[in-house]
Amino acid sequence: MKPDRATAKEMMYKLYAARIFEERVNEMFMRGMIHGTTHLSIGQEGVAVGAIYAVNKDDLIMSSHRGHSHCIAKDADIKKMMCELLGRRPGFCKGMGGSMHIVDIESNNYGANGIIGPAIPIATGIALALKKDKAGKVILDFFGDGTSNAGAFHEALNMAALWKLPIVYICENNQYGMSTPVEKTVSVPNIADRAAAYGFPGVVVDGNDVFAMMDAVGLAAERARRGEGPTLIEAKTYRWLGHSKSDKRAYRTREEEVDWKARCPIKRFENYMRETGFTDEELKGVRKTAEETMEEAVEYALQAPTATIEEAKALVYA
Repeated sequence: MKPDRATAKEMMYKLYAARIFEERVNEMFMRGMIHGTTHLSIGQEGVAVGAIYAVNKDDLIMSSHRGHSHCIAKDADIKKMMCELLGRRPGFCKGMGGSMHIVDIESNNYGANGIIGPAIPIATGIALALKKDKAGKVILDFFGDGTSNAGAFHEALNMAALWKLPIVYICENNQYGMSTPVEKTVSVPNIADRAAAYGFPGVVVDGNDVFAMMDAVGLAAERARRGEGPTLIEAKTYRWLGHSKSDKRAYRTREEEVDWKARCPIKRFENYMRETGFTDEELKGVRKTAEETMEEAVEYALQAPTATIEEAKALVYA
């Protein structure tokens, strides 16, 4: 599955925007401008962009605590995203949810969850609703490799298989569950192998290859729309930074990081763009647009008001 020129340019923008957003957020955390915590997906952008561009605009997604790239790929308002992280009133959850709880129903993004696992059964329930509505839509459910060990994962996949629900489970295997290598927590060679226990396809994909993601998710979505049920896609990728802002990455080598950075999904997509006729100047222009969008979002969020204590209480207590 290869996009037309206009779509390829849009995808390039989304890849740049996701990377620059995360870099800007990391910088603001270091400067004490954002409180709480955040989980960045630098290095994993190809999974989100490839998967979301393989389905229709009116299809749905559910995300994870490492979900900024999914939001951006799904057309979330970046100003609202930045406001949410900075605790400002115009944020998606009025600044109360922060990094891990962005929900944007208007763009069919049914949200992220800071706890490991709960989004999987929620997404499965949404898939049941889609089937009952005969809407012809699918939902993509993104989660990490560690989440595949949660009981909710297995319960939900069993139900989705029984009821042949229109859902594509996308496991972003970034090689570590917090600080533990995936091979020390999973008893089979690939997380996708677990799909066999429930009688539906499990597919392993290079998550840093945008087109491999598009192909795998596109086929899985078509299968789901035909009423044939779910697919489990395991996207092999890598997070360049730590699990969260306090992670010094002492459990892995710098050589390993260099090796994975050489497989950068953005560099690979840039190479494709050049091969199909885009000039370096055009690519610089796309990146500049993404950089300007990010700076505008930061400036907007810094000027935006915060919710009052009274508003916060009203939102927290019924």
